[in-house]
Amino acid sequence: MSRSALTGTRIRERRTLEGIKQADLARTVEISPAYLNLIEHNRRRIGGKLLIDIARALNIEPSALTEGAEAPLMEGLQDAASKMPQQKDAGGKVAPAPETARSEEFAGRFPGWAALVVEQRDRITALERRVEALNDRLAHDPFLSDSLHEVLSTVTAIRSTAGILNNAGEIDRDWQARFHRNLYEDSQRLAQGSQALVSYLDSVGKSEDTLSSPLEEVEAWLADRDFFLHELEQGQMPDIMDAPALRSASAKQLARRWVLRARAEAEKMPLSMVEAVVTEQGPDPAALAQTAGVDLPAAMRRLASMPAGGSFPPIGLAMCDGSGALIYRKPLDGFAPPRFGAACPLWPLYQALLRPMVPIRRVLEQHGQPPRRFLAYAIAQPLKPTSFEGPEIVEATMLFIPLDRIDLTPRENEVLGVGTSCRVCARTNCLARREPSLVLEEPEEG
Repeated sequence: MSRSALTGTRIRERRTLEGIKQADLARTVEISPAYLNLIEHNRRRIGGKLLIDIARALNIEPSALTEGAEAPLMEGLQDAASKMPQQKDAGGKVAPAPETARSEEFAGRFPGWAALVVEQRDRITALERRVEALNDRLAHDPFLSDSLHEVLSTVTAIRSTAGILNNAGEIDRDWQARFHRNLYEDSQRLAQGSQALVSYLDSVGKSEDTLSSPLEEVEAWLADRDFFLHELEQGQMPDIMDAPALRSASAKQLARRWVLRARAEAEKMPLSMVEAVVTEQGPDPAALAQTAGVDLPAAMRRLASMPAGGSFPPIGLAMCDGSGALIYRKPLDGFAPPRFGAACPLWPLYQALLRPMVPIRRVLEQHGQPPRRFLAYAIAQPLKPTSFEGPEIVEATMLFIPLDRIDLTPRENEVLGVGTSCRVCARTNCLARREPSLVLEEPEEG
């Protein structure tokens, strides 16, 4: 049912909310109660002067009756329904799916409840991202590991000192004073270390942007600019030395290296050229590379540096070195490469390492509620050697674009199911799984 067809339902709900009887409203707008009853049950269309009169009597704008709930509320309800996992009752029967066709009616009749559903959807999404960030930190953050080791070492020292004082019987006064001093100093150290650890974990829980490495500082600096260095489009260099996000000298050095490469690529692929290619052929790195006479990784990086909007869809990017360690990440909603630890080995990014110089194009389905599909391009190629004796250094690049922003309908056998990392991946029977998932129930042994 279209949104305009539910005008009568909105009139009925608004009239009930205002406490106006049907007969009284019909008398006010000078129509019969029977005709108003037909309107309220969507059996008669309404418009023009009658709609304006009814809206005035109900103290509401006419557009609120014809258009219904605001677009963000409707989009939120649709998104919440699409992300609802399939549920089963106690008897094992599949629970009924949300009636998405009646979401407009639900929002019109119960706007407060509808807003609550959307708010809970947003909170669940934020909590899921927080859990992923915390899991990433707990599993791989060296700072956290050292902090926990320090706390445990201090607790052990306090326990040993307390055990000596409790079981050693008579102790010389000088030794007793020394033990008490050690106990006090260790307890102070434990309190400070515990407080710092709690503050650190709290900051991670509130934001996944807690920085602990120069690479993260560079990514945060680029993220603040939406990964678009507008100065390069004007032939200028962005200010690196005074950037607040670049706090360490190492981060400034990495940022300068990235900017120099981006400036060279912007000169070869000016914004007007990129816009023309994307408008005519879509965000295809091969088309851009052929037009500009550059290699595929350069075209991928250039496309990922474009701000989303207009003809440019959201574009994500991930890069790794020959060891598989991520050296750059531009995440997208629904596809966020992990900041710490290993990512999904099924990504084309890693498959490209097995076949250097061979381009890969795959449709990926990221596990989630609902599953999100992305078109991914990947290639690995050696970096230019600086000497004859130097080792061969390989760098892999993967560009990914939401499939709903591209005119492409792949066959199911062309879709590759992937995850973010094994720890938070709920895909079952995955041959590439390295460790058990935290979100899957382990089968009982025996």
